[in-house]
Amino acid sequence: MTGAVSQRKGFLLFCLDSQNLATDNVSVIEGETATISCRVKNNDDSVIQLLNPNRQTIYFRDVRPLKDSRFQLVNFSDNELRVSLSNVSLSDEGRYVCQLYTDPPQEAYADITVLVPPGSPVIESREDVVSEGNETELTCIAIGSKPAASIRWMKGEEELTGEMTVEEMYDRMFTVTSRVRFSVTKEDDGLPVDCIIDHPAVKDLLAERHLEVLYKPEVRIEVAYPQGLTREGDNLELTCFAEGKPHPHQINWVRVDEDVPPNAVVTGPDLYIENLNKSYNGTYRCVASNTVGEAYDDYVLYVYDSRAGAAPQKIDHAVIGGVVAVVMFAILCALIVLGRYFARHKGTYFTHEAKGADDAADADTAIINAEGGHNNTDEKKEYYI
Repeated sequence: MTGAVSQRKGFLLFCLDSQNLATDNVSVIEGETATISCRVKNNDDSVIQLLNPNRQTIYFRDVRPLKDSRFQLVNFSDNELRVSLSNVSLSDEGRYVCQLYTDPPQEAYADITVLVPPGSPVIESREDVVSEGNETELTCIAIGSKPAASIRWMKGEEELTGEMTVEEMYDRMFTVTSRVRFSVTKEDDGLPVDCIIDHPAVKDLLAERHLEVLYKPEVRIEVAYPQGLTREGDNLELTCFAEGKPHPHQINWVRVDEDVPPNAVVTGPDLYIENLNKSYNGTYRCVASNTVGEAYDDYVLYVYDSRAGAAPQKIDHAVIGGVVAVVMFAILCALIVLGRYFARHKGTYFTHEAKGADDAADADTAIINAEGGHNNTDEKKEYYI
């Protein structure tokens, strides 16, 4: 008897191990279709059924006792019971049971999670227009999602950091709000700011707003005439270019620390001065302004003599080369003549003066013999070699 019981236990363990029941969890977007698959390995003709979270039988083998036409049989065999559920709603969320009638029965659980995408996000701004250097605040709201969405901010290619709050609503739904603050510059004018929603039920969901930034004018002066040095008697024409938002409503020409010359003519952005002289030297300034502020650019006028900057006379390099050659030839000839002169007058000469002094017995005799009146002395002669 004991052997028979042991044999029966071993058989049951073998059946449990060999008949494996399996299923998978399912995530589905609200309004779409979910599919539940109950799979059996090595089924021995045991009955498979599918139960809803309230333990009501949806399908018993290939028969549907539950009167909900949204459930449809996709596949039935000894190894699988596959059922689809269309038009899924939040009330369908929960744990579904795959059940296999063995001894003891086996169960596997499939959790259906319903995802609800948020509505279209909305960006709100504290002000529609902001001046450069000031701070602006933008708010993005994503309403009614499950699970809670996350929000990212992008200003052009730059990612911004926002402050996010999550509010839970009914039926485990969430509303998410994100605020971002930053200072603006004139380069931000027209730049897009995106509120990007990250959620498993939706892709590429965002809201976009373009910044409108007011900034003071940018001013530059260009010389229309003359091109080059300004000389006495010339005319001068300057043009002032000014761009801003809003467009500059006023452009003025002034001369720093002095009055504008009496013959200067200002026509809109242009300054014209004729018949320049040195008394007009100074700094001329173009000032442009709008509702944000003003800015200026300077032009320094220096009037040169009428002949200043004239082209120098052309130098004939051939003539210069000829003169140098003549001078060098003359120097060379002089060196040759001097060389020959010194060569002819260079040498050694001998005389026969005081020849008698060599044989004198003493100094007195030598002096007497050396005198020109000595009888035995030959007439003094010189020889040049």
